Amino acid sequence: MCGIVGYVGGQPALDVVISGLKRLEYRGYDSAGVTVLADGQLAAAKKSGKLANLEKELAARPLPSGTTGIGHTRWATHGAPTDANAHPHLDNSGRVGVVHNGIIENFAALRAELAERGHALASETDTEVVAHLLAEEFSSCGDLAESMRRVCRRLEGAFTLVAVHADEPDVVVGARRNSPLVVGIGAGESFLASDVAAFIAHTREAVELGQDQVVELRREHVTVTDFDGVPADVRAYHVDWDASAAEKGGYDYFMLKEIAEQPKAVADTLLGRIDAGGSLTLDEVRMPASVLREADKVVIVACGTAFHAGMIAKYAIEHWTRMPCEVELASEFRYRDPILDPRTLVIAISQSGETMDTLMALRHAREQGAKVLAICNTNGSTIPRESDAVLYTHAGPEVAVASTKAFLTQLVACYLVALYLGQVRGTKWGDEIGSVIRELSAIATQVDDVLGTMEPVRELARSVAAAGKNTVLFLGRHVGYPVALEGALKLKELAYMHAEGFAAGELKHGPIALIEDDLPVVVVVPSPRGRSVLHDKIVSNIQEIRARGARTIVIAERGDAAVAPYADHLIEIPPTPTLLQPLVATVPLQVFACELATARGNEVDQPRNLAKSVTVE
Repeated sequence: MCGIVGYVGGQPALDVVISGLKRLEYRGYDSAGVTVLADGQLAAAKKSGKLANLEKELAARPLPSGTTGIGHTRWATHGAPTDANAHPHLDNSGRVGVVHNGIIENFAALRAELAERGHALASETDTEVVAHLLAEEFSSCGDLAESMRRVCRRLEGAFTLVAVHADEPDVVVGARRNSPLVVGIGAGESFLASDVAAFIAHTREAVELGQDQVVELRREHVTVTDFDGVPADVRAYHVDWDASAAEKGGYDYFMLKEIAEQPKAVADTLLGRIDAGGSLTLDEVRMPASVLREADKVVIVACGTAFHAGMIAKYAIEHWTRMPCEVELASEFRYRDPILDPRTLVIAISQSGETMDTLMALRHAREQGAKVLAICNTNGSTIPRESDAVLYTHAGPEVAVASTKAFLTQLVACYLVALYLGQVRGTKWGDEIGSVIRELSAIATQVDDVLGTMEPVRELARSVAAAGKNTVLFLGRHVGYPVALEGALKLKELAYMHAEGFAAGELKHGPIALIEDDLPVVVVVPSPRGRSVLHDKIVSNIQEIRARGARTIVIAERGDAAVAPYADHLIEIPPTPTLLQPLVATVPLQVFACELATARGNEVDQPRNLAKSVTVE
């Protein structure tokens, strides 16, 4: 949510900043702006709407050329998405420019103080107060980094701030608290951004910026301190993907590209997890085996799609380890006073590693003495840094707002954690673990198999769109229930349709009243070879809804003759063990939602009102 880019170097800053903002469009935004420092002055342009509006403004009224600049794509919180509320914000003298991600909770009190001292604020935002406060501090100390430290000590809330001052032409200063900010180190140039994607075309060398830290960027070096000015230790890392990984590669949408990348992402997440003796070796999980053996409960916290991955993980963890496992919406977790202690293992799942609800749940868990294991796709992000251990997925950059390959790799990581717990605790024998690993290793090929048979699913989606249907229901049992929830979520996100996922057994307890003639109902059918009772029950559910006129869309294992007579549309998937079936059953639902959204003329990669990374509560 919100994108920030800062640059100081030898290139035209405006070009670097605009290209960086384009790479951050996936985060979601409703206005954009830039500030360039040239000839001892700040020159700014900002417009509501998409970056294209800003580019038209810049074409009509070009900014002077400079080699220091900042830019921003804003997601409106305080104040409507207007030109005046767009970032950057300047002080009254026009000497300070600021961009901001997050929420400053005490801005009203600070704004009142500034008004009393004669400051005239031009916007409704909480951000503008920072520009005025920085100007005041700079007038007394003459140093932008020190001014930023002083101001940050007064701010409450979650924020990333990046600022420039006309009197320091080769300096960009950033600060972060509970909101993402990463430093890029180039040859004679430095970058700041919300995400490494913004500068990956220029450098793959990055530095983590920690909690409550201020960074001063110059061409040849960066300096990092805490808010009190104490020098901070920093960790540099190399980004293991390049700019081409974040490009569409010939696909119409990033989402289509990311769906197609899922076989590789699944395989990459499994790489290096097994030693020569066949045992799991999760090297990133630097948590003593004694801690895992002594844990008496697992609690999974996550939001949205990651929450659905956690729901599936619960089945695997309880089945393979016999440990009780709870799955909690991170946004509700700390508000209900959960029961946690040092023997609780909390698993926090987040693609970005910056999801604020999940981060706050993690912090609450650690305050109660629980150990936290993060499952994350983004190296150097906040959630892994603040956890006791981390297992990284290897999905590569995921740009589309609606998650696809991140979800499948989260599932793989969850299965690995469940098996690892079983191995450490002795509830699974080595040959049993080896058998599951072999089945997991085959999944990448099976996902590729599914992707090769999706044209009928696309045709089905187009027919549903042409029929003008505005409701689709999804049913599943066991691990098929979270898959149904995920399928419904994808349709809500992309097609803007009413879509609901239900546990199929709950159908007769109310939802069956929704069934009417020709209502599309998607049913996820478990393998008949595994838990046959589940299969038989859901076949009965299909008969119930079909008898009431529903249009049944059935996802079932290839060769499942028992279900075929009751499917108006049969989507076949490869035979898969029950617990692992979500890895293949989810893929048709992703394709269905993407195609239906396209048929309805919707923006697939950047759905309305949504952001890729939700960095405020």
